[in-house]
Order: sequence, then structure tokens, then C-alpha cells
Amino acid sequence: MRIHDIHQSFAAVGAKPRHIGRMTRAWLLGRDISIGRRQQQAEDFLPLSVREALPQLAMELDKLARLRSEHPAADGSARLLVELADGQMVESVLLPRDGLCVSSQVGCAVGCLFCMTGKSGLLRQLGSAEIVAQVALARRFRPVKKVVFMGMGEPAHNLDNVLEAIDLLGTDGGIGHKNLVFSTVGDPRVFERLPQQQVKPALALSLHSTDAELRQALLPRAPRIDPEELVELGEAYARQTGFPIQYQWTLLKGINDHQDEMDGILRLLKGKYAVMNLIPYNSLEDDAYQRPDGERIVQIVRYLHSRGVLTKVRNSAGQDIDGGCGQLRARAEQTLARRPTRTS
Repeated sequence: MRIHDIHQSFAAVGAKPRHIGRMTRAWLLGRDISIGRRQQQAEDFLPLSVREALPQLAMELDKLARLRSEHPAADGSARLLVELADGQMVESVLLPRDGLCVSSQVGCAVGCLFCMTGKSGLLRQLGSAEIVAQVALARRFRPVKKVVFMGMGEPAHNLDNVLEAIDLLGTDGGIGHKNLVFSTVGDPRVFERLPQQQVKPALALSLHSTDAELRQALLPRAPRIDPEELVELGEAYARQTGFPIQYQWTLLKGINDHQDEMDGILRLLKGKYAVMNLIPYNSLEDDAYQRPDGERIVQIVRYLHSRGVLTKVRNSAGQDIDGGCGQLRARAEQTLARRPTRTS
């Protein structure tokens, strides 16, 4: 479902544009759609036909994103397993400091070798209403002042719905444009469309290697674009918007944590309007990949930072609950598959 469909359902019961705007804003803030500005009651601002339809409208909105389970972590984050109206599941993450990570697809087609979501392939796109519904749901638990599109899915592969969601969140949703973060492996369409948007989000680019062949191997179905070209496109967008590019680098022991890669990062990013986010791999015992030792991570940060590349370590939320992106959904699907089917 798209945002336009919600507005149409409001209009179909007699809501005028001003009513639609108020109800949409209340929903996005995690409030009852019958509450207007300054806590006005429905009878003070909604026509009778709309008031009579409120229970049905609220039920339809709630179906868009329902909490299946919540998994708090020691770092203050909480992974939310969210069920959509058709029974499919995605993950959202409540982040420390009033952030939220949302999903844009059920599954993902990029197939990153180190990502649980990629192993399932792409099952379906999320509509723009389903994307913002994750924000509305999260705001029932905590304030949300920043939304990052880094959950399940490649936002560039669902571009129209994601940009529609960003426009609504950056206007009626009350979120500052620099606090809307579009994450992508580097689809060229992103660099064409984002500069044309009313709401221009900050950009996060999945780099993971400065070696073109290794990057292609790690991200097998990502667009074939050299790291140098990707950084140049990112730099142009950063200078246009005034928001630094966040480069994402999942640290894999023995794969992309060696000195040649660190020198490659310096070559590409030194002097650029950029932040390097190192994300140590959220590893399990039987995984093909492992996270580097803590001492090595510290060495990398000091090396890059001391040589002019702003570098931060971003541990994947939910490390202590084995809750890396896609793991909760995968476990839930396995549980459902093991349940015995009823026979008459």
C-alpha cells in the first residue's frame, strides 16, 4: 500500500484535504488519528462521516505494521520483528539517541555474502505506507528523530516508494532532512533522483572494499561500479546537500581488514566530505566470516583517523541477542516452518 492509498481511504469517507493532513500527521507521530492539533477531540475538527469511520480506518492503519516481537539489547537498542498485513515479516531497529532503522523490502536481491537478509532473496517490495508505518509503530514506544533506511532490502531497488516515504517523513513526519539517511550499494539511479527531490536525505554508501573485484565478489548483484567512481558520485552529492557521505564498511577478519585496504581507504577518502563507519561483522560460531579481534579494530580506527579520515565504529545493533539484520526474521520463519500442519 502506498501513501496515496491511505489518503484516498480518508477522502472516501468524507475527509477534506485539511482533515487528511491532520490525520496523517497524527498517525506518523504514533498518536490516535482522532486527535488533532493541541489535543483537539475528533468532534472538534472531523466531519461526522469521518468520525463514524475512525475505528475501521485505525484498524487498517494498524494492519500495515504490527509488532510481532521485541528484542531489547544491552546497548539500548531494540530490534522489532514487524508483521505486515499479508503476514510477511520485516525488521525495524530502535536505535540509541532517538533513531530508527527501517526496512524497504521483504528480503533483498543484492545478495551480500555477509548478510542474512540477502540469503533469502527478494520476496516483495514494501509500499511507501508500509515503510512509514514502521515509524508510526516505533513512535508508540520511543521518540523517533532520525530514520535510516538500512534495514532489510536495497532502497534503490524500491526507489519510488522509498523517496515517497522520505518526502512524507521530511514534511508531515517532522524529521530533519539530514536525519533521513538513504543507504545504498551505489545504484546510479540514486545519484540522478536524489538531487531532484524536495527532501534531500543524507546518503550512506556501502563500500566494504576498495578493490573492485573483491567488492563485486562480496556484493555479487550490486551494480558494477568502481569504488573510485562511487566515491566521486558521493562527493558531488555531499557538496550539493551539505551532508557528509557515510561510507559503510563491514569488517571481515582476513578479508577486508588488512593494510592494503586501509591504505586504499586513505587514497579514496582523504580530503573528502565523508565519514567512514566501520561495522564489525556480527558473527556466529558457524559463520563463514568472523569479526576481527578488538585490538585490530582499534588499530584500524587509529590509523585512519590519525591520517585524516574521520572514522567511527558502528556495532550492529543487537549483537548480544544474535540480532544482526535478517536474523530475527530468519528464526521466525524457521519456527513457522517447524510447526505441524493441522489435518482435518
